[in-house]
Amino acid sequence: MFLEVSQLDVRYGSRQTPAVHGVTLGLAAGEIGVLIGPSGCGKTTLLRAVAGLEAVAAGSIRLSGELVGAPGRSVAPEQRRIGMVFQDYALFPHLSVGRNVAFGIHELPRGERQQRVRECLALVGLEGSEARFPHELSGGQQQRVALARALAPRPRLMLLDEPFSNLDVDLRERLAHEVRGILKTANATALFVTHDQLEAFAIGDRIGVMDGGHLHQWDDAYALYHRPATRFVADFIGHGVFAPATLVRHGGQVVARTALGDLTDIDGCLLPSSYPHGECDVLLRADDVVHDDAAPVRARIVRKAFRGSEFLYTLELEGGLTVVAHVPSHHDHAMGEWIGIRAQVDHVVTFARA
Repeated sequence: MFLEVSQLDVRYGSRQTPAVHGVTLGLAAGEIGVLIGPSGCGKTTLLRAVAGLEAVAAGSIRLSGELVGAPGRSVAPEQRRIGMVFQDYALFPHLSVGRNVAFGIHELPRGERQQRVRECLALVGLEGSEARFPHELSGGQQQRVALARALAPRPRLMLLDEPFSNLDVDLRERLAHEVRGILKTANATALFVTHDQLEAFAIGDRIGVMDGGHLHQWDDAYALYHRPATRFVADFIGHGVFAPATLVRHGGQVVARTALGDLTDIDGCLLPSSYPHGECDVLLRADDVVHDDAAPVRARIVRKAFRGSEFLYTLELEGGLTVVAHVPSHHDHAMGEWIGIRAQVDHVVTFARA
């Protein structure tokens, strides 16, 4: 692994509870990792520790096999060869774009420095912008200049702390895709912090979900959505609800009995004996619940949100269970209307009954 964080603790002052506790993760060279979680979960503190801006209370941080952070040992940030991009861009308003990008490579000979500035601006799609000033650029262009400046010294690791949070929603996701392409073209290894799931899915090869200083899961987006390791991850990622279920053996296989019927595709699911009396909760995503007029199970529409190509319906069954469903928008049902639904679950995930 290129970046190795092992059993990391970070503490502030005399606080008994670490801001980051027991975090282990790794990134291979050229991979992009993303840390996501609610405010105050420790993701920015973890990023700052990797940068060398926070002391390590326990555990270790290695870059290319070199120990750069451990109790009693901290390689200075400038010696770690790390590039950083912040949410406020931190561009110098009195310097041109070219001089901003050149800021961290002033030791290079002039011709080589100018060539590197041109290369980095071309990489971020701003060729020929050397003479412009930050106030003449849009927010997205300013963020690209900040990225070019961070890439100019050829860092061995890029750290990005909520770099798109000052941009509008549509631009954030588009720019996330573009930045992923830029980082991949540069063959850069990067660790990225965001609170936006769409950004995380757009940019990350690996995504870490944090809460309360703990890393709950470090995985790809598909696994986080379909195979969440903890109840917190299941609740934090995507739309879904936890439905009461009972695991039973039926016909030589394990079946999860729910208000929407029996769920049978439970390869890898825990056995009934894993829960008292087999009683548990099953995660039902919005795409696990299908609108079907012929289905025997009926549910009443209690909320609807128009998403363009689809509605997100919140539905209440007769027994009181509430589920959510993505339904194509040409099925425009009225509030309070009863519709047929059925479960179509490819990945049954169970948790202890709350």
